[in-house]
Amino acid sequence: MKKTWLERNVWAYIGCGDIAVERLQCKDEGKDITPLEKEFDRLEKTDLFTPEAQKDAEALLDKSAALLCLDPELREPSCLEEIKKEAEGIKDMPAPAGEALSDKFLGAWLGRICGCTFGKPFEGRRKWMVSKYLKETDNYPPVHYISYRGVDPELIKECGIPDWTDRICHENMNGAITDDDLNYPVINLICFKNHGKDFTPEDVAATWLGYVPFGAVCTAERVAYKNLCNMTEPPASASFRNPYREWIGAQIRADFWGWVSPGKPEQAAGYAWRDACISHVKNGIYGEMWAAAMMAAAFSLSDMKEIIKAGLKTVPPKSRLHRAVSRMLDLYDSGISFEQAAEDIASRWNENHGHHWCHTISNAEIVTAALLWGEKDFSKTVFYSVFPGFDTDCNGATAGSVLGIVLGGKAIPESWTGPVNDTLETALAGYNNVKVSEMAALTEELSRK
Repeated sequence: MKKTWLERNVWAYIGCGDIAVERLQCKDEGKDITPLEKEFDRLEKTDLFTPEAQKDAEALLDKSAALLCLDPELREPSCLEEIKKEAEGIKDMPAPAGEALSDKFLGAWLGRICGCTFGKPFEGRRKWMVSKYLKETDNYPPVHYISYRGVDPELIKECGIPDWTDRICHENMNGAITDDDLNYPVINLICFKNHGKDFTPEDVAATWLGYVPFGAVCTAERVAYKNLCNMTEPPASASFRNPYREWIGAQIRADFWGWVSPGKPEQAAGYAWRDACISHVKNGIYGEMWAAAMMAAAFSLSDMKEIIKAGLKTVPPKSRLHRAVSRMLDLYDSGISFEQAAEDIASRWNENHGHHWCHTISNAEIVTAALLWGEKDFSKTVFYSVFPGFDTDCNGATAGSVLGIVLGGKAIPESWTGPVNDTLETALAGYNNVKVSEMAALTEELSRK
């Protein structure tokens, strides 16, 4: 039986899951939702896929958006000028030149692609699934992509490994396949190439609508995309009826802005804000600014603690993200093991709840831990970014990108870079198949403009 139009486009509607996320998101932001509790209870249990129910859901999201944060300990503006007033700020740093710089650009692209591709089969899976699958396929700790061919079908089923993994398994991979996390550095390159360093949030939005299919965006990006199509301009496109406004989507879009700003973390964070503000607010924005600034700093610094701290200098210290990342730095300094750090994260974030496993802050903690305890070993770092579960491909991509810059492309093990075969597939119009080396060279060229 063919699906109805609604069934085919269910993500374009407000569902019970969206209402449940909005309730938790409001609590995270320090809002008092007591006056709306009964409405949340009712709509979380209602079939919302009728015109009348959609109107009720829209009304609730409008009411919750109007609530104010009542937590006096938080200072979390979304406006760039206000963010800059709160943040410590950071000066430019000297970056390398010549072949050393070129190798770092290649390392950035390869690091992101390799980390994302390793984590991709585990996206949405649980920590025990990651651990069991890697152990039972003799790749624990991993030194290459996961095995799939010839693996016991019962193990594949038990651990929820999708069948398309056959294309990116250790035995068969011949290029990186399409992933939303890998679309974004390319789409941001296109935006920067077309509009230059003075690009605006509106330019980013127009680039999305011109190159990115609606079906290739998720959560906050999908809400923002729908808002843009309905003529809601940035930055309102980020906050209008968007329960996912602090989810990880913006953080995974950070890389290119850091890559095109070698040694300039403040510039990278500013570019990232222009991108993030079309779909995210508060900590959703900070995640992208932090990650972009880290990557810019990674061209100049090699100490992971200093790189992470450089990123933090671009975001408000009284924000939840700053406190969470600082917590990981303190835990590292205390001398505990990575496994203990992962347990600490799991004790505060529930991987079985979508709002937790896809939130910016929980995943920023995992990236931070992977970079610290990974000790600049690429295999170890991408493993640590994926091992705790949560948003595995996003975290593998971000950690891999930062470390890829520090190491340079030539120093990333061949077991990771070889199967990429200098090839990346994307879902973007006109860029369905690109050469990684060409993207790296173009990024270096654009960084000089």
